[in-house]
Amino acid sequence: MLGSCELCKREGVRLTEHHLIPREEGGAHLDTAMLCQPCHKQIHNLYTNQELAIRLDTIERLQDDEKIKKFLKWIKKQPATRAVKMKKSNERKGKKR
Repeated sequence: MLGSCELCKREGVRLTEHHLIPREEGGAHLDTAMLCQPCHKQIHNLYTNQELAIRLDTIERLQDDEKIKKFLKWIKKQPATRAVKMKKSNERKGKKR
């Protein structure tokens, strides 16, 4: 399905359903947001499910978080048709900076 990403606001992007509280944390039947694939992947590359459930359970909280702000600034400039590769952050890989 094509539409507008609720996180980066790009238009004409392929959308995926993101559980604002991850299913594994009890959010299977709670609120969801429609996000483009790069935003959805980046969220899960940057944050644990516990972080998402406890402190990043709304689009507004995600948009205000420092870890994703730089990505959002960059992705907003990318065409909807561009394929973007995502990588896990060093923190999520278990490596120290």
